Amino acid sequence: MYEVTGEQLLAEPAMREEVFGPFILLVRLTGLDQLREAARAFRGQLSAGVHAEASDRATAAELLPILERRTGRIVINNFSMPQEVSYASVHTGPFPATSDSRFTSVGMTAIERFLRPVTYQNFPDELLPESLREANPLHLWCLVDGELTRD
Repeated sequence: MYEVTGEQLLAEPAMREEVFGPFILLVRLTGLDQLREAARAFRGQLSAGVHAEASDRATAAELLPILERRTGRIVINNFSMPQEVSYASVHTGPFPATSDSRFTSVGMTAIERFLRPVTYQNFPDELLPESLREANPLHLWCLVDGELTRD
């Protein structure tokens, strides 16, 4: 755990980089203006946590639009990990957290962020990968004229 002032955080960009692992950066801010300035200084992050009591809700509501532009997951009064793997799970955010907000590093669709589509145009069947051949020798599910089939 490290403790810095708001001035130190704003002056040193390295302090605003996301850190994975057991690390806490405690920032002592001078007020709401510095809180907003600090929040705007961050680049894309995977998640953001806001710890607030009921009396802090107006401030939290003001902070949320700033955080929404910098992260894909905002957690209130909790910590962002662990995260359940489910269809509702996403863990994205603006660059550098991810380069494409449709894909996530967590959840059921996480593998899609590692896929790179390739189009084969005007290929003879024998040059195509087996999974794309007209006869469908692997009997994979595919769409043919908008219909799902294995034929």
